[in-house]
Amino acid sequence: MTFNDNARLDTSQVEAGRGGGGGGGGFPGGIQVGGGIGGLILLIVMLIFGGQSILGGGGVGDSSSTGGGLPSQQLQPGQVAAGGQVSDSSFSQCKTGADANKNDVCLVIATVNSVQDYWSNELPKYNVNYQPTKTVIYSGSTPSGCGTANAQVGPFYCPLDGKVYVDASFFDELQNRFGADGGQLAKEYVVAHEYGHHIQDLLGLLNKAQQDPQGANSGSVRTELMADCLAGTWVKHATETKDADGNTLLKPITQSDIKSALSAASAVGDDRIQRSAQGRVTPETWTHGSSTARQHWFMQGYQTGDLNQCDTFSVPSVE
Repeated sequence: MTFNDNARLDTSQVEAGRGGGGGGGGFPGGIQVGGGIGGLILLIVMLIFGGQSILGGGGVGDSSSTGGGLPSQQLQPGQVAAGGQVSDSSFSQCKTGADANKNDVCLVIATVNSVQDYWSNELPKYNVNYQPTKTVIYSGSTPSGCGTANAQVGPFYCPLDGKVYVDASFFDELQNRFGADGGQLAKEYVVAHEYGHHIQDLLGLLNKAQQDPQGANSGSVRTELMADCLAGTWVKHATETKDADGNTLLKPITQSDIKSALSAASAVGDDRIQRSAQGRVTPETWTHGSSTARQHWFMQGYQTGDLNQCDTFSVPSVE
């Protein structure tokens, strides 16, 4: 979806990542949830991607794949400070929706603004108070409450510090490595999915992923597909969201936008990733769901616009 040129961006809802470590592979019992766009939830004690211990994350393979993850990449000139790290000054160029339409860092900020405006108005309808949370935008690596965030892990939500972590260079990988079409909504979907995990955290549902971590109908798959559905509900209402001045943030959605989001969902289904990485599909190890399921639950949210229709835990099968 395209942002309105005159919409004003609120950079106070994000912060710049800092280079360096961050609790090694994660604090005891800590998790990184999400893989907004296809990260594969694993047990915290498993070592993947060259030694990073995670549960979740936006990675691109499972524990049986060759690993390697996403290569660290520089953002475009003007998006990062010297040394490849996003700095607070990087956000000074992100003032309007027009900036968001031409710069991925600004796009993340604008999407965070829209998603949080939506949930702050929507969640109280279900007798739950929305608690705003920040997104940490970084390049390369940065500490998080759940361990080191890096390009190999991908986008994720950390419930221990209640923040979303996004390396904006992931969007290039989403298109170039996984075959998503590179449209705006494919990128915005990544951010909205991670905020779906924040909503699950507020609803007390995230522990279901740890209790049942693998399988086509496991708790982890149901958790991830619910986040896809919640992202869809935001898309349904995104053009109603506004900036602090009352300006509408987004232009009307198009069928091309929906195709963009669906291309991202399809590109990162467990079956498609496994077939590419290991030449076979093993549903018993799935953690995020098939391409078909990810598309279905996103559309469930988009078509209904209703959080109650995203209850993946009440259906016999999510596939």
